[in-house]
Amino acid sequence: MSRVILLVIDSFGIGHAPDAEKFGDIGANTFASIANYYFTHKKQTINLPHLTAMGLVKAAERASDITFPFQPVSHFKGAYGCAAEISTGKDTPSGHWEMAGVPVLFDWGYFPDTVPSFPQQLTNAISKATLIDGCLGNCHASGTEIIAKYGEQHIQSGLPICYTSADSVFQVAAHEEHFGLDNLYKYCETVRQLLDGYNIGRVIARPFVGNNASDFARTGNRRDYSVLPPAKTVLDKLTQAGGQVISVGKIADIFAHQGISQATKATGIDALVDATIEHMKTAPANTLIFTNLVNFDQDFGHRRDPIGYAEALEAFDKRLPELFKQLNDDDILFLTADHGCDPTWHGSDHTREYVPMLAYHNNIASVDLGERQSFADLGQTIADIFKLNSMEYGESFLAQLNFPTIKRY
Repeated sequence: MSRVILLVIDSFGIGHAPDAEKFGDIGANTFASIANYYFTHKKQTINLPHLTAMGLVKAAERASDITFPFQPVSHFKGAYGCAAEISTGKDTPSGHWEMAGVPVLFDWGYFPDTVPSFPQQLTNAISKATLIDGCLGNCHASGTEIIAKYGEQHIQSGLPICYTSADSVFQVAAHEEHFGLDNLYKYCETVRQLLDGYNIGRVIARPFVGNNASDFARTGNRRDYSVLPPAKTVLDKLTQAGGQVISVGKIADIFAHQGISQATKATGIDALVDATIEHMKTAPANTLIFTNLVNFDQDFGHRRDPIGYAEALEAFDKRLPELFKQLNDDDILFLTADHGCDPTWHGSDHTREYVPMLAYHNNIASVDLGERQSFADLGQTIADIFKLNSMEYGESFLAQLNFPTIKRY
C-alpha cells in the first residue's frame, strides 16, 4: 500500500486561466512575472534545476504559450501538466477543496470594497456576543498595512482590527500580548458562528507582535476557521477507509479539521518542509501527507515581492532531493498550487491562473499529463491510488504515471 505526499506551493500560478477575463486577470502569470522580474533586476535566471527536471517549465510553457529563459537540463524525470480551476472563486478553500475532489460550484458571499465593509447588523451582533464594543478597520486592506495603520490604536483601545479582501473572508488582527492569543481565537470562533447566514468562507485570526508601527510583525500563530466542504473529499474517504491524513501547515484549518488524522503546525517554508520530511520518515502505508507552503502566498505574492518569491523558489528547489530521498518505491510526490498571486499584478489579491500539476516517484520517466480541465483530477488520481470509491468530479491520470512497483490494494 502506497503513500501520497502532496505539497501545495501556495499561489504558484503558471499563466492566466481560460476564464481569467471574468476575474480581470487576463495577462496575469505568477511564474513568468517572477522569472522576468528576476532576470531583469538580477541579470540571471532563477536556478530551479529540480523543478525544471520534473517538467515545471514545460508545464508553464504549455499553460502560457511563452518560452521561459531557463537553463536546459540534461535529463527529465517526472510527470508534468497544467490544471485549470472550475470552482467559481480563486480563493484558498476553493482551490484546496477542488484538488481534493470537491469543486466549489456555488458563489461565496463577499463584503463590499466600501468603508465600512461589514453590515451594521453583523458588527452589532459581534459586539453583543463578544462584549467588545466595536472594532478598528472595517474595510478592505492588506494585512501588513492595516496592522501598521491601526496597531498602536488597537493596543491603546483594546479593539480588534477587522478587515476583509476580495476573497470571501473576515480577518481579525490582534496583538498576541496586549489582546492575547486565546482572546483572539475566541473572538474569531464567535464571528465564525455569526457568519453562517453570510456564506463567508473563512474567518482568519492574524496575531502580531511588536511595540509600534515600525516593528509590528505577524506571527506564525495564524488560525483559519473554515466552513465545511460541501461534500466528502478524498481526505474523508481515505480516513473512513482506515487510512491516515497528516496535515502540515494550514491544511487542517482549510478543511475545518474534517478528514484529518493528525495536524502539525510550522512557521516558514523550511520548517514546513522539515515537518513533511519528518512525517515521511515514520508515516505508515495508506497515508496522505498534505502540506501547504503558505509563505509563498502571504510573504511574497500578496506583498508583491517578486525577488523574494524567486529566492524562496530557489531555496525550495534545493530541498527537493531531501523529499525524493524519503520516497519508498510505492510512494508518490505531487506538487501543485491552489491559485495564482502574481506579485507584479495590480492590487494585492489572488489571480485566476493555471497551476502546475507535477508528480514524481522513484521509477517515473518523463510524462506529459497535458492540460487538465480541473484541479479535481488530482483528487480522483489520489482516490485511484488508494483504491477508494471514485470522486464525483475529476479524471484520474494514474494510468499515465507508470507505477510498476506499487502494491495497491
